[in-house]
Amino acid sequence: MTRTCPHWFLGVLVVVTLAGCQSASPSPYVDQPPIRRNTDKAQQLASRAVELMGEDSERAEQLLRDALAQDLYHGPSHNNLGVLLLERGELYEAANEFEWARKLMPGHPDPRMNLALTLEKAGRTYDAIAQYRRALEVHPGHRPTVQALTRLEVRAGRATDETLDRLRVLSLEGQDARWRSWAQEQLALRTTSP
Repeated sequence: MTRTCPHWFLGVLVVVTLAGCQSASPSPYVDQPPIRRNTDKAQQLASRAVELMGEDSERAEQLLRDALAQDLYHGPSHNNLGVLLLERGELYEAANEFEWARKLMPGHPDPRMNLALTLEKAGRTYDAIAQYRRALEVHPGHRPTVQALTRLEVRAGRATDETLDRLRVLSLEGQDARWRSWAQEQLALRTTSP
């Protein structure tokens, strides 16, 4: 003989089970408490970190992490933390910070350029070129990105007509005399006929 549960018991069991499921996993449609953000404090900490980046990178990193504790969505802090990590050779961690910064600073070329530098350092030339180009889509003519993209295309043997156009511009308007001289040399190598 098989024992069965009374129907009313099954109904209670279903209600109790559903109630337990709802309390264990809140619905994504239920309002969540807002994340605490103190953007002003984050900016102050990030500004102090920038002042220290060249002389005390450990203290600068701590300030940037403190800034992110104040406001997780502070894009400049993610970008500058990525710069410190890149300088230490922590490429994966740096790329992660630059991705955060890229999403939080959609109109700024620096996170994209820094991500490209990271990819380049990791030996991912094609991905780096693509990321440099994305930085130029966001901010056409951004001099550091133009220089970095042109340098990488020349070094990787991927120079195009666009590369030559950029070399012409850099030969006259490079960031400094060293960049102008380099661009002039590269142009001379590519325009001399045998």
